Amino acid sequence: MEKDKEPRKLNAGSQQPHMREQGLTYNDYAAMDDDHRYELVDGQLELMSPAPMVRHQLISTELLSKLRDTCYSDYIIVQAPVDLIVSPQHVRQPDLIMIHRSRMHIITQRGIMGPPDLVVEIVSPSTLRRDKVDKRKAYAQFQVPEYWIVEPTLGILEQYVLHDHRYELVNVYQEDELVQSNHVPCIRFSMSEIMDNIPHFE
Repeated sequence: MEKDKEPRKLNAGSQQPHMREQGLTYNDYAAMDDDHRYELVDGQLELMSPAPMVRHQLISTELLSKLRDTCYSDYIIVQAPVDLIVSPQHVRQPDLIMIHRSRMHIITQRGIMGPPDLVVEIVSPSTLRRDKVDKRKAYAQFQVPEYWIVEPTLGILEQYVLHDHRYELVNVYQEDELVQSNHVPCIRFSMSEIMDNIPHFE
């Protein structure tokens, strides 16, 4: 998820005096009442930028469109911002989430309560370590079967698949190579189909 700068951990007590400084839960996170966006990582709040860049959002929208073209009948596809609540102490906000319709019970009014079938993050230079290291470890820990990292400058998609509680990089897609998934078999598009629709910005 592209942000203006790397998120920083907060002392939650400075934002909400009634909250504990560590060991926060989803209920504490949900009670935050200010103009900022956060993720909850191992019981600590991380402050996010208010909004991603336009290029990031356009790529997210194009991906959403391509996934809906072939997967809508079988999957619920959700675009950020939405809370992915993988544990009481761990809440993320991926750019895109796919959930098979047979597992719609994990979708609630609050957010997604459990591991979805696929998570997508679109990176920026400032979030490269966060998405490729921190979130990759977290999504593997909480048993998300497949994780994509999209690099918008190069127009590539890294496909990670869960194996023995760790992700394996199974493919790197670019240009006209067809993106496919054994776990989500309805997926069928190329990165050139995405990137050709993204305007160039100064």
